[in-house]
Amino acid sequence: MNSHASSAVIMLRNPFQPNQREVHEVLPSNPHLSIRQWLQSQGITEFEVPTLCIKDGLPVLRSDWATTRIDGILVFVTLPQGGGGGGGGGKNPLRTVLMIAVMVVATVYGGPLGASLGFSGNLATAVGSAIIMTAGSALVSAMVPLPTPNMPSFATGGGSMAQPSPTYSLQGQGNYARLAQPIPVIYGRHLVYPDLASTPYGEYRNNEQYLHQLHCIGLGEYDIEQIRIEDTPISAFEEVEIQVIPPGSRNALFNPDVVTAAEVAGQELLAGVWIGGFALNPQETQATHIGIDILLPRGLYFANDAGGLDARTATWTIAARRIDDEGDPQGDWASLGTESLTLATSTPQRLTFSYPVTPGRFEVRATRVDAKDGSSRAGHEVRWGEARAYLADTAVQLPAVTLLAIRMRATDNLSQRSSRLINCIVTRKLPRWAPETGWTASSPTRSITWAYADILRASYGAKLADTRIDLAALYQLEQTWAARGDVFDAIFDQQVTVWEALTRVARCGRAVPFLQGGIVRIVRDEHRSLPVALFSTRNIVKNSLKIQYIMPGEETADAVTVEFFSSRTWKPDEVTVSVTGSSTDNWPHAHQNAGHGPGDGAAGRHHRQNQTVRRPAMSPIFTTLAPGLFEAGAKLIDRLIPDPAQREQAKLALFQAEGQQALQEMQVSLSAILAEANSADPWTSRARPTFLYVIYSILLLCVVGAIIGIWWPQQTFQAAENLSKLLGAIPENLWWLFGAGYLGYTGARSFDKWRGADR
Repeated sequence: MNSHASSAVIMLRNPFQPNQREVHEVLPSNPHLSIRQWLQSQGITEFEVPTLCIKDGLPVLRSDWATTRIDGILVFVTLPQGGGGGGGGGKNPLRTVLMIAVMVVATVYGGPLGASLGFSGNLATAVGSAIIMTAGSALVSAMVPLPTPNMPSFATGGGSMAQPSPTYSLQGQGNYARLAQPIPVIYGRHLVYPDLASTPYGEYRNNEQYLHQLHCIGLGEYDIEQIRIEDTPISAFEEVEIQVIPPGSRNALFNPDVVTAAEVAGQELLAGVWIGGFALNPQETQATHIGIDILLPRGLYFANDAGGLDARTATWTIAARRIDDEGDPQGDWASLGTESLTLATSTPQRLTFSYPVTPGRFEVRATRVDAKDGSSRAGHEVRWGEARAYLADTAVQLPAVTLLAIRMRATDNLSQRSSRLINCIVTRKLPRWAPETGWTASSPTRSITWAYADILRASYGAKLADTRIDLAALYQLEQTWAARGDVFDAIFDQQVTVWEALTRVARCGRAVPFLQGGIVRIVRDEHRSLPVALFSTRNIVKNSLKIQYIMPGEETADAVTVEFFSSRTWKPDEVTVSVTGSSTDNWPHAHQNAGHGPGDGAAGRHHRQNQTVRRPAMSPIFTTLAPGLFEAGAKLIDRLIPDPAQREQAKLALFQAEGQQALQEMQVSLSAILAEANSADPWTSRARPTFLYVIYSILLLCVVGAIIGIWWPQQTFQAAENLSKLLGAIPENLWWLFGAGYLGYTGARSFDKWRGADR
């Protein structure tokens, strides 16, 4: 055996499954075969995925494949493909390379290692490879440990974790700042807990706190039916002011773009000691006003010997300095104001002071001017409550968003919890389309049709032009849904695809969307006039007809439970509908159908009730021959006729035409036979029947002769012999002529009947 007898090429398609390798033996008859020549012999010009070539444990560059001979063990290793792992930890390329090296070593040297341990055959390769893979993986993990994945934060709204819906989740109902989450899109009439559009802040006037909150109702324009705090209309609270801000309008109630300095948290002001400075607004923002909250938690007084309260005075100073985006000062400190307060009261005092400034970025500090009276009989404590920067109104206006601004005074009626339970009952305003007038102005609607169209046309949806929407079909469906009372009331506050949103909307009308010729169309599941086609042995493949009987069993549903969001209680609800005649004992077999919006409940109940009748079903199955007139014409009709009703009428006419054609062909086939049978010429109408009669007579004569031979055997035998001799006396060529002529006549007549030429 020469040195080339052990040459082999190993294809390792999946390096993580070395036992599934492909081994190709290279015969010693061609010792000068190069790597490139061998690949070409296998039909491989280039690998579709990154692949390494390793010969005797060393890599071979592609530029050397044409000159490197295969005279040993050659291994092709496909590198693993895929995107980045979860958690943001990323992949370590060094670890990947080392693991591939371990796999190659296990593939090449696994067999010899197993053989040295006393094993043989495939078992030796498996044992040796397992030992090398285990030891190599442990070594690689010790040298290059796996990266620790970054877990998303549950404390903030950032990251990829979707927060619960504030409407459809009972635990999540309330007003929250859902950072990095989609802006809600509401259709129909619905209850909504609007998200916080900016950070709430408070101010003090006349020793009373006022809370300012800006809420985002959703994308688009809405008709506000009612604004409530929990279940109580907001009109019951006299201390609340509201402003509904339509798309493109501005907030006239308060400045919503306010930043609060976290460093200011109730520090006590002392004479001669500056607290701060604290940066107010972040980089690349411009503050136009600075707000300072001063707290006197014990009031301001001195308890005299007579048991009364004498007045005391507290004085403090606020200073500010301009800084740049790096936090470096751009000038000296400037006094915003020196404030003084004289009172004789033990009631805690809370005051807000607002100072206009030239737009810029600032840091602030505060100090007390007078000395604090430290007597236990005096209330003379001054604390710095908060510092706020009111930013310039440079925020980008969102023309497609409806906002709700609320300013409420803190009283016994309003608490911190109730201030986060503001909800609204709103109805979406959408434009409507008609063939005569086109699109109208937006108006409140719960229509399935216009919600579907809005998803296709809106900037937050598919952004499609009207030419790519089957508006005529939508308009006709709108008439059906309006007559039935079908509506779509739902909120999209989680990220979904446009197609999933379309499917949810259409499902409430028992319809589905589909894409045809670049146009988004919709079709509804409803009662239709079924077209009829004629199928016979002419257009059904032989032995392909089967009839399948489906009988109801124990697992057949007797009832359907539909889950939906009730427009009466604004909570998840369900209703169970059973088939007539069924008992509640079978209800555990009911299916669940999750509704989306109040309107989906009725549609789901009606639809499922029609589908769950316990009755046997017969389903014929067969295979047809080449496509007929309808299949070809139906495709053409779908492309040329946009109107759904006209399309159905055209298809029905096409079905009828195909059936008429089949009947005419059958009549033509039968007309030849009828014409021959009704011919006045007896030789035409009775020729073939007469021939059959003769044959029948001969057969009958043979049977009768066999019976007569019981009594006259000699005479019967003589008659049979005479008949045989007479028939044998006819020349053979005459028999052939008669057979050819008769068969030719029969074949020609059959062809005429099939072609329909003989009428």
